[in-house]
This record gives sequence, structure tokens and C-alpha cells, in this order.
Amino acid sequence: MERLWDVKPDAQFKQRLGKTAAELEQSRTNDDCPEIWELDNGDVAIVGRDVTERFSDRLPTGLSIGADERLVVIPGKMLRAAKPDISDV
Repeated sequence: MERLWDVKPDAQFKQRLGKTAAELEQSRTNDDCPEIWELDNGDVAIVGRDVTERFSDRLPTGLSIGADERLVVIPGKMLRAAKPDISDV
């Protein structure tokens, strides 16, 4: 079955949303930091800790993770710091 949305493999990284993890005092290094990036097609890329296996036994009703998907977690502080960079449209 064709998906209504899928990743565009030719999308380019446009801009970081919010601040770096180091700026938010959420990391001591730049080598393993969570990130939020807007792509040039408007999609958003998230780099976070893969917790798919650790959370799989307690997903809420209605939440499923596809075979080609992963559940990632980033600091809440990082998402809140990105709010001014996220457009309403």
C-alpha cells in the first residue's frame, strides 16, 4: 500500500531549529548530540536516542512504530527552544 507521506531522499538540510544541545547544557560534546533540523522541503529531521526497543512494551493505544521507523527521544528543553524557529504554516 502506498503511503500518504514518505521521506524525500533528495531533501537537503536547510537550518537547525532551536539551539544546539551544548548551548542548552544538554551535552558535553558535539559528537553525540540530539538535533532538530528543517529540511528544504519543509520536513523536519530529528536526531535523538533510539528508544524503540526500550519503549515497545508500553506504547499507548493508537501508537505504533512501523518496521522502518524508530522512536527517538530528545530533551524537552531542546524542542521548547526550537519553538520560535517553527513556522505556523
